Order: sequence, then structure tokens, then C-alpha cells
Amino acid sequence: MRSSLRRASRPRQSMSSSTLSSFRSSDRACSAREVLMLERTRARRQALQMLYQRELTGDPVTAILDSKSYSDEDGEPSEYCRVLALGTEQELAGIDAQIESTSEHWAISRMPIVDRNILRLAIYEIEFQEEIPDSVAINEAVEMAKVYGGPDSSKFVNGVLGRIAEQHTGVPVQPIEDVEE
Repeated sequence: MRSSLRRASRPRQSMSSSTLSSFRSSDRACSAREVLMLERTRARRQALQMLYQRELTGDPVTAILDSKSYSDEDGEPSEYCRVLALGTEQELAGIDAQIESTSEHWAISRMPIVDRNILRLAIYEIEFQEEIPDSVAINEAVEMAKVYGGPDSSKFVNGVLGRIAEQHTGVPVQPIEDVEE
């Protein structure tokens, strides 16, 4: 059974594998660092889709990966996608506790599935992926919320992750100003 994460009614804002390939083949168009950033954006999107499928089917991420039923237009999941999806699943109890403690007046069970899994994924990056700056994890999550979430998802995600990042570093994180479309 293959489930897919449905995008909100906004135009698609992600890069396909053919776009990534064209960036790779043109040394003037994109640096190696920019290609890595695009690949990580793709990995985050795929990991979100796996976590979403996990929640709908009850199957663990390993089963989703092993079943070969998972695929999207970008092809096989990258190693970073696997790290994110498996790591988020492994740390789920602690991550959910953080969400509960920082999302005022919102029980995690009442949150839309997409928002909940975007938060989980970003918190995993903030807490366990030291090479990823908190601001990058937050920005990527806000961008996914704009594409896949509801009208207020990006603001909600930005607020919760800003509080979590501040707890993580002890330094207030500047909010993303253009959380509007």
C-alpha cells in the first residue's frame, strides 16, 4: 500500500532529480555546496513522506524502506533521508515530549499529521545533526510547511521550532520574517 503526502493547493516548490542533475552537470550554475543543500532538501522531503506514511499505516520506517514500496519522483531515498527518517523514529518519544512542552495549547494528537511530522523531523535535525545549523533546520521546516501544510502551518512550525532552538542553544533565534506566502 503506497500512501503519498498531499501538497496544499500551492504550486510545487521543490527540485526534481532532473533539475539536480542539470545543476550537477553545469559547474557554473551551482557549486558543490549548493548541490549538497538541494540534495538535503530532497532528503528532508522524502523523510517527511516516510514519516507520514508511517503514521498512516503504522508500519515502522525500516519496513517502509525494506518493502521497496516507497518511491517518489526523485527515486531512491538518500543516505541522509534514511538517517533523518530512522533517527526521528528512534527518538520519537523525546521529540514528542519537546513538542508537547513548547506548543502552547496544542496536544500533539490534535496537530495535523503533516505539521506534527515536519516538527519531528526538524527537531531531530536540531538536536542530533550537529553539522546542520538550527536556523537551516527551521527554515527548511517552514518551507515544507508552506508547501504541504495548511494556511497557518508555517507560522505554527516557526514558533514551536524557534522556542525549541532557543532551549537547545540558550540563544534566542530570530524568527523568520516572511512566514507569509
